[in-house]
Amino acid sequence: MKKGTKVIAADSSAEMKRLTQSHEHKKHWARWGPYLSERQWVREDYSADGDAWRFFPHEHARSRTYRWGEDGLAGLSDNHQRLCFSLVLWNGKDKILKERLFGLTNHEGNHGEDVKELYYYLESTPTHSYMKYLYKYPQAEFPYDQLVSESARRSRNEPEYELLDTGIFNEDKYFDVFVEYAKDGEDVDDVLIKITVHNRGPQDAPLHIIPQFWFRNTWSWFPEGEVQIPSLKKTGSVTIEAKHETLGDRWIHFEAGPKGAPEGPELIFTNNETNIQKLFCQPNKSDHVKDAFHEYVIGGNKGAINTKDHQGTKAAGVYKFDTVPAGGRVEVRVRMNRKRCGKEGVVQKEFEKVFKDRIKDLEEFYGNLAIADLPDDVSSIQRQALAGMLWSKQWYCFDQRAWRKGDPAGPPPPPERRDLRNKEWRHVYIDNILSMPDKWEYPFFAAWDMAFHAIPLSLVDPGFAKSQLDLLTREWYMHPSGQIPAYEWNFSDVNPPVHAWATLQVFRTEDRLFGKQDFLFLERVFQKLLLNFTWWVNRKDTQGNNVFEGGFLGLDNIGLFNRSEPLPNGATLRQADGTSWMAFFSLCMLHISLELAKRNPAYEDIASKFLEHFFHISDAMTYHAHGEEMSLWDSEDNFFYDSISWPGGHTQRLKTRSLVGIIPLFSVLSLDPEYLELFPGFTRRLEWFLNYREKNRPNNVFKKEDTKENGSFLLALVDQTMLRQVLKRVLDENEFLSPFGIRSLSKFHKENPLCMWMNNQEFRVDYLPAESDSGMFGGNSNWRGPIWFPTTYLVVASLKRFHYFYGSDFKVECPTGSGIMMNLEEVAWDIEIRLLALVRRDSQGKRPSNGGNEKADKDPYFKDLIPFYEYFDAETGKGL
Repeated sequence: MKKGTKVIAADSSAEMKRLTQSHEHKKHWARWGPYLSERQWVREDYSADGDAWRFFPHEHARSRTYRWGEDGLAGLSDNHQRLCFSLVLWNGKDKILKERLFGLTNHEGNHGEDVKELYYYLESTPTHSYMKYLYKYPQAEFPYDQLVSESARRSRNEPEYELLDTGIFNEDKYFDVFVEYAKDGEDVDDVLIKITVHNRGPQDAPLHIIPQFWFRNTWSWFPEGEVQIPSLKKTGSVTIEAKHETLGDRWIHFEAGPKGAPEGPELIFTNNETNIQKLFCQPNKSDHVKDAFHEYVIGGNKGAINTKDHQGTKAAGVYKFDTVPAGGRVEVRVRMNRKRCGKEGVVQKEFEKVFKDRIKDLEEFYGNLAIADLPDDVSSIQRQALAGMLWSKQWYCFDQRAWRKGDPAGPPPPPERRDLRNKEWRHVYIDNILSMPDKWEYPFFAAWDMAFHAIPLSLVDPGFAKSQLDLLTREWYMHPSGQIPAYEWNFSDVNPPVHAWATLQVFRTEDRLFGKQDFLFLERVFQKLLLNFTWWVNRKDTQGNNVFEGGFLGLDNIGLFNRSEPLPNGATLRQADGTSWMAFFSLCMLHISLELAKRNPAYEDIASKFLEHFFHISDAMTYHAHGEEMSLWDSEDNFFYDSISWPGGHTQRLKTRSLVGIIPLFSVLSLDPEYLELFPGFTRRLEWFLNYREKNRPNNVFKKEDTKENGSFLLALVDQTMLRQVLKRVLDENEFLSPFGIRSLSKFHKENPLCMWMNNQEFRVDYLPAESDSGMFGGNSNWRGPIWFPTTYLVVASLKRFHYFYGSDFKVECPTGSGIMMNLEEVAWDIEIRLLALVRRDSQGKRPSNGGNEKADKDPYFKDLIPFYEYFDAETGKGL
């Protein structure tokens, strides 16, 4: 830990105390959180062909029961998703209740899946003691059909048609709906919910606000009586008792008659059961089914709800506001806890005090983390970014054996499904809170996404960040072979091996910020990653020459071919990125080994083993085939390329100037002499390797210039000369350097596309700074030009590691051709500033990520809201 580093104590704030109690298992502060998906139906796939989008469409979502999870608007649930809460709205004009977010499927969007809503994660503490969410709800009929038809009309070469493009917000005829959660300061099960609605329009407008609770259906999938059915039952005019076998009893208290809704709330009940009659023309098993609230509120069908005994497995309080005044607001309050209500209809007078106290805790917690002197706009960006990370937790359930067998109480699954996907992963059983890439568009975990997520999460909750990294290495996730599952759609796909790097980063962040070195965490993950490293060596180096294929490696459409599929004509792809990732993996494992060796000398030998792996992989960046040298480094272009090996021995470079050729820079580790003094055995082994390679390897990447007089040395795939040559392209604004970061494909290919004909088919890579023009990987994942934060972050981190070794005297031109010389730390900072420019206001008050939308940039109720995107237009900065 560096001298002067501020350490955040475990009792430095009320929220830190809760976080400590939670991780020490003294109080279960994380039992309730934002764990609902925002689109569950895409995971409910029982199809024969794997087309989940058509098998379970959005139109079924309100009527059909889910098995593997639940979804909802601004949702909350317990950590096993037994009891759920979400908000329902109706503006009096929509044809369906607004219960969940709407978007387009792969088949409907001109660039694949896309959510068509305006919603924002504004605040959250790590224990979710306070959370705030905003949803913008139009007062006119929601343009479902318009969004679908216009998107279908547009080609892949046109921009996506978004909700703001419909004009439905032009006259400010919409509601800002804020949903806030606060937990009692002592009781982990006392959750307060406040819904505040502002009418931003010029006219009064009606609105139904319907807070709803329901139990996830765990009983319909089994023979009757095998699983106990929970219940929600009316016990007072505005009180509901919730009973569950494992969750226990809860009481839900609705505020009676808030101003403007003197008749509310009306408590209504149904069951979380599929409307089989409506969907499949067969008799319903229950008199009251999942879509009853839709039938009652919109259709007036009182027979749809249970008015006889006022109970079921789904319940809501209907607040009907005949008018929300123009420019005015209304508010609804609900409380859920283990206490029977005191005075009926009053959600207890300390309600507002609890909110005030939790907001104070939130400010205190983030105040301790804040970087000094940040401008207000930048501070707001940081807070909303972290809120988005914390809101994107999701309860994730998947039992591979059960999914393959089908539901015991239902018809057998189609026989094709047994071999549809993941048939080698029968051991997978997941019941955890996981960090999602996106709870609507991608409500599936992804291995390398999760590793990246752990970095920012470790700033606010290192315990949760560590749990995420640990989980993927546990026996119910990791394959017995040592493979880490990539993502649910295909566990056998391969993501880049960034797990060891993320583990080390989280370990160091916790030490730096919180003064804790969790060697147990570091060691337990490292032990499992030994298996994963062995899997890579045995499975992805098919010819045993330390050149790795890997597959698509999360970069989707970056290359000429779909790298997840076998190449045409029996060819083999030699991947510069796959090989570089393994060198990176080796150095990370070496680094962790040395950390662990401080406490256990046995790890010193393991460090030497990974040193050997790194040197072998480094050597293999120049490999020999049938006596002909074909390097992944092109000395004419001064860049790394993939190459393709044809049957018969011919090898050809694929000269795509892409991120694939920059990834070799990630493999860099500087070791200082005082560090090496701790490990004399490792140091002797290192010196032997260097001397042996200098004598026996003619094209040695490692050169004498990569050592210092003080004895420190650098392990890297590139030497100084190669580093300068690669950076000349990376920092060229006509190639990789965008005003907003590092392009994933060089702009060179705008005028010089790469083309190859094979089997009478043209394969082509063009520079596409925004969305993809092909349907590969769903059509909405483009690595042929846009800016991606995670990989650009790795470029920045690598430059800082090179700077640490080479110092301030090592300078390069940035941008290339500008005449401005910078050291590598200054270059890294320049790239960081460009990344920040994506979401920061410019001199005209515009955020480039808003894509030039005047309302998003200038409207007082929009301009401070910052959506975060997966990737960005490399030329304009627009979020995609």
